[in-house]
Amino acid sequence: MTAMTSGSNIPLSAARVAVDVAAPVRLDVSGLLLTADGKVRSDDDFIFYNQPSGPGVTYRSGGGSSPDAIVVDTAAVPPGIEKIVVTASPDAAGQTFQGVEPTATVRNADDGSALATFTPPQLGNETALVVIEIYLRNGAWKARAVGQGYANGLAGIATDFGVSVEEPAAAAPPAPVAPPVAPQAAAPVDPRITPPAPAAPPAPPAPAGSGKINLDKGRVSLQKNQTVSLVKGGRPLLSQVKMGLGWEPAFRGKDIDLDASVIAYGPNRNHLDSCYFGKLSILNGAIKHSGDNLTGEGAGDDEVIVVDLGRIPAEATGLVFTVNSFTGQKFTEVAKAYCRLIDAATGEELVRFDLTGAEPQTGVMMAKLIKQFSGEWEMTGMGEFVKSRTVRGMVKPASKAL
Repeated sequence: MTAMTSGSNIPLSAARVAVDVAAPVRLDVSGLLLTADGKVRSDDDFIFYNQPSGPGVTYRSGGGSSPDAIVVDTAAVPPGIEKIVVTASPDAAGQTFQGVEPTATVRNADDGSALATFTPPQLGNETALVVIEIYLRNGAWKARAVGQGYANGLAGIATDFGVSVEEPAAAAPPAPVAPPVAPQAAAPVDPRITPPAPAAPPAPPAPAGSGKINLDKGRVSLQKNQTVSLVKGGRPLLSQVKMGLGWEPAFRGKDIDLDASVIAYGPNRNHLDSCYFGKLSILNGAIKHSGDNLTGEGAGDDEVIVVDLGRIPAEATGLVFTVNSFTGQKFTEVAKAYCRLIDAATGEELVRFDLTGAEPQTGVMMAKLIKQFSGEWEMTGMGEFVKSRTVRGMVKPASKAL
């Protein structure tokens, strides 16, 4: 049996596997069937206690004495489904994973033997987790340890993957209690992930590019041109962070070689230095690169750039994170690309930006970090495509984008 760590993967030695998630508290366990674009095809691909069966995937209740599980029959998963994510959330309303240590076990569904276990580290105010992925790669099924937390509950996970979560109706005057009505099969909604009706209508979400938020409410998912201030609890984040950049090939069985880099600028948009696979450390070691990934294959982030915000010299006030295709492959050949900012001390994901569109170009500016006069750093999602196969060709476009 393999003890997995975040981002690690194993090949599946059984065609039918069960993923159960155990904890000291009762958990709701769910599964979502995802296509290559990371979305469900419809709400029917959300498998949970109130909709326990889908194509190749079923929910299995533990009856309160054993952990609930998601069972995946890889031979019965329909064409076009490339990933099944297994999620978990505390059953009690509003409960977080603070002090709760869930453990996922991947088993052979036929004989119950354990293939691997995974305990996500450093959990806090998360109210839901993507725990394990069962995914198809080069014709073979694998399991990956994820441990990605959400502060907005299972509804946040479901919405991220394209499930329609019903909004509550506006509060109405008291009325006689009516008999319960059976749920409609056409749009299954878990009542435990639907929040109670608010006293007043919620404020609409901020449009892309408007408003500025901080880290006080947990993980932030950026839209293009949206900015987050790297401040938590009123204090600027000046510790060591990791910028993880990842991608996957759009076409099964095809490798893609991309290079992640960061370009450092001064206050007048003057180029100071570039950190990439050919120069793994800049600014006296304040920025370091993990090295080149030649395929995009494998678990987790493909390349990681470590940034010690507290050690960045005063003359460096802007950082632009880029991805380039040295071999000339276009981003239309990439299924998805993302960048995420991680607290290096705790492993907590702070900010994530998913590239939602693609253009037939060889370079993209993913995100920028800008130092303010107050000393705090701000991160902005970019997603701007450039015709350049190397970081050298990104220096001028990135300078103009600061």
